[in-house]
Amino acid sequence: MQSFPMFIKTTGRTIVVVGAGEQAAQKCRLLLKSDADILLLGDQPDDELSAMIKQGRIRHLAGPVTRASFAEATIGFIATGSPAADVAIHAIAKDAGLLVNVVDRPELCDLTTPSIVDRDPVVVAIGTEGNAPVLGRLIKTQIEQMLDPNLGRFAAAAGRLRGMVARYVPQSQRRAFWREVFAGPIWQTFKRGSEREALQSLKQRITGDFDENRAAQVTVVDTAAGAADLISLRAVERLQEADEIFYETPADEAVLELARRDAERHLMGGAGHDVPWPAKICVAFIKRAAKPGRNVVWIKNCAEPGTLGLLDAFESDAEIQFELLMAPQTAATGVKASGQA
Repeated sequence: MQSFPMFIKTTGRTIVVVGAGEQAAQKCRLLLKSDADILLLGDQPDDELSAMIKQGRIRHLAGPVTRASFAEATIGFIATGSPAADVAIHAIAKDAGLLVNVVDRPELCDLTTPSIVDRDPVVVAIGTEGNAPVLGRLIKTQIEQMLDPNLGRFAAAAGRLRGMVARYVPQSQRRAFWREVFAGPIWQTFKRGSEREALQSLKQRITGDFDENRAAQVTVVDTAAGAADLISLRAVERLQEADEIFYETPADEAVLELARRDAERHLMGGAGHDVPWPAKICVAFIKRAAKPGRNVVWIKNCAEPGTLGLLDAFESDAEIQFELLMAPQTAATGVKASGQA
């Protein structure tokens, strides 16, 4: 990546838009979705911008653009519609220390505006680093169709109950609790319009009983396919749920890109990390990590001789829920294992 995707907090932050026509209006429309203080620099703003100023939605400062014009701001959008003016004002804004976006001039941009799917507070941003804006919009359309219009309201309602969750739900169980909330019947009830019923069920679930001593979950994700894009959706789900992930060679790092970022990661390799430890040692380490309530994933090439037999150590352990997610060619050999999916 040449651009790092992140969200910038806008509360209490001034963002400057330079321009007076349609390009500037487009930027102001976008920024008004946030709570930023928006300052428009430009003479004779068009009707839409004038209405925003009159309504108090944005501030306006007319006159020449100087370094002092940017004194309050940290981010600037330059949208004058004049290539020469854009270049000149870009230099002034950079001298003032701003991060700058110049409309239709990616070579002058410190930051770019993505295509946005807005289910506030759930926001999805799609960027192409300026290479294919039309593709970004096509992806946005697909995601718009995927995400229910009520998703943001449900997320906001759940967020207001986080303090209650902190009081009643053990920390070790919270991630599983929220998975259940957002993927289970409570969300389905909310989605079909029974919002009060859904929130009442959510509150009852929060104050319900939780089994802090539930069995450990150990999942083996088979990488015999040799490519991260060939593992199953279920394997991706387990990687996203993992508390700890064990892997054996740097080649497995492509699969790790699909995993939860804050999961603990353990490279079980020998000299130079290119030679995996003996499988028996790996099994022992993973069993030690498989404490009650923990989700542990082992990224493993199950086509290696003897591997499937060693996995019996997990299957025979009454304190472990074991799952083997095999790659297509491993499964095609006819070898079966309990828990295989």
